[in-house]
Amino acid sequence: MGERVEHKRSGARFDGRVSSKQGIGYAVGDGSTVTQLTDRATGVTINALSGTITTDSTSLAAEASAVFVVTNNKVAIGDVPVVAIRSGAVALNTRVTVTAVAAGSFSITVVNGNVAAGTAETGAIIINFAVIKGSTT
Repeated sequence: MGERVEHKRSGARFDGRVSSKQGIGYAVGDGSTVTQLTDRATGVTINALSGTITTDSTSLAAEASAVFVVTNNKVAIGDVPVVAIRSGAVALNTRVTVTAVAAGSFSITVVNGNVAAGTAETGAIIINFAVIKGSTT
């Protein structure tokens, strides 16, 4: 393997792998929060590399989905936004995924994966997100 590089204060090191005693991610102050208004398809604006998005609690029927745009001036076309449900989902088969990325935005799809006679999603879902900076060159 190549030469090992270590940052003394943070404990981060690189030798073909990335590791840190303090965790890998963004610093305090790099995040933000936003709450979706009106319905589950209403877009939000949050200009941060990480944070939380709280969805509207409009009912999402079983087997249905809703897409909304997250406008974010920190996102470039080669970036990889990552999302995860932190809390708030009522239906047990609800999922969130990033379904499109563009310069200045990304789209999140909320899917209620319950079968037709199943539970509607009525929770205000709190979605954690982080933007992994990417490059195409």
